[in-house]
Amino acid sequence: MLDTLTGFVVVGVAIVVGWIIGRIDLLGEHARPVLSRLIFFVLSPFLLFTVLSQTDVRMLFSALLPASALTAVVVIGAYAAVARWVWRRSVGETLVGALSAGQVNSNNIGIPLSLYLLGNAAYPAPVILLQLLVFTPVSMTIFEAITSGRRSIWGPLRRTLTNPIVIASVLGVAVSLSGIELPPIVIEPANLIANACVPVLLISYGISLHGQRVLGAAGRRRDVLLASALKLVAMPLIGWAVAQFVFGMSAHEVLIVVVLAALPTAQNVFNYSQRYGIGETISRDTIFVTTLGCVPVLMLAMLILG
Repeated sequence: MLDTLTGFVVVGVAIVVGWIIGRIDLLGEHARPVLSRLIFFVLSPFLLFTVLSQTDVRMLFSALLPASALTAVVVIGAYAAVARWVWRRSVGETLVGALSAGQVNSNNIGIPLSLYLLGNAAYPAPVILLQLLVFTPVSMTIFEAITSGRRSIWGPLRRTLTNPIVIASVLGVAVSLSGIELPPIVIEPANLIANACVPVLLISYGISLHGQRVLGAAGRRRDVLLASALKLVAMPLIGWAVAQFVFGMSAHEVLIVVVLAALPTAQNVFNYSQRYGIGETISRDTIFVTTLGCVPVLMLAMLILG
């Protein structure tokens, strides 16, 4: 049980440090946009390249990939249907809320928790692949189209395909597929920069929490509550049903799918919403609620299925 909590303690300390930095205004008024650009254009690409390039290709394309994909699509679709057609939210806010409900923190929390709970840090790799090579390009194209104000898809699509996060992910998968073992002179500098991504991202998130009240924006509380409920309750249950009855997985594989589905909302969703100035309250509050709420959910999943 102590090992299970270790990953959350690590994440929590980094966020608290960020909140303190924001409270004392250590980095000045431009800290948030500067850190956001640093994470988006430099640190995240290095992290994603190193993770994907060093993951066994058999793990990348295992049965966990389609099971996790179907689970995420169902949850994202459910949120989008309510937000867009019932609440009449804008396309941008609907997208942020849908990603908050269905995109999991497979890197910062998923990798250490997979090691602590399941005994192997590579299990989140198929989810990382799914989110970076499918969800990210589609989401970026929509964000670019919204913020640029252009109706043509080619401009946003071109900017998406030249996005450093997408490029790094494709290169990482290409290295994994090729079986090439990168020499230390290449991978060690990349690892050095990649290792800065998670703490800087969490500190940036902590800075954003200063002066904010969770669920304080009355107009978007139901968005946060719906995204959190889908993330913490619906997604693990759907993941269990898909793995058990659709793909007929083994008991251990079912547990892996459920644990991955129960992970909190990805920090990258906040990074995207901050970068494009869309739905920041929804992503920030959902990340906070699901990061705290996933602890009992994961423990319950381990108790029942472990």
